[in-house]
Amino acid sequence: MVTEKKEMSIANPSPLGLLGFGMTTILLNLHNANLIPLSIVIVAMGFALGGAAQIVAGIMEFIKGNTFGATAFTAYGFFWWSLIAIWISPFENIGSADELSMGFYLLLWAIFTCFMFIGTLKHNRATQVVFFSLTLLFLLLSLGDFTGIHSIKTAAGWVGIFCGASAIYNSMGQVVNHEFKKTIMPL
Repeated sequence: MVTEKKEMSIANPSPLGLLGFGMTTILLNLHNANLIPLSIVIVAMGFALGGAAQIVAGIMEFIKGNTFGATAFTAYGFFWWSLIAIWISPFENIGSADELSMGFYLLLWAIFTCFMFIGTLKHNRATQVVFFSLTLLFLLLSLGDFTGIHSIKTAAGWVGIFCGASAIYNSMGQVVNHEFKKTIMPL
């Protein structure tokens, strides 16, 4: 008896994860840059596209055997969910986040992202730009919380808008290049 082994093929989950990250990052950093208020719009986007879409993309990257993509998308998806939990503070007996705690929270994300940036040195330039600017974003946000200097957080907002836009470009570049079977958008 001969058994056939079927290989499962799934689409590239990276554009979904990058799009979820990019759109949510821009929206939040429009707030950090003092252009819009923190509202349910940002929370909903963070939960759905920033959190859920990235977690789905991360799980798909695990299935594909891509450790970098799996780690990045799953971790940053849960970053958005943890940030939402901090904002809405659903636990009655635990106080809300203070600037010192947030400074350390964001610093840990900066350290993680810096190591992920090192991993991108084996990737395309577009991915390097996303992770370098994200490292800078987390460092500035952390520094803003540690010092209480609002202008640092505002500057971080502008870095975050750039970071999110670079992630959207990377996402759309992968989709467009795949569809046309040639490089339309250089990555």
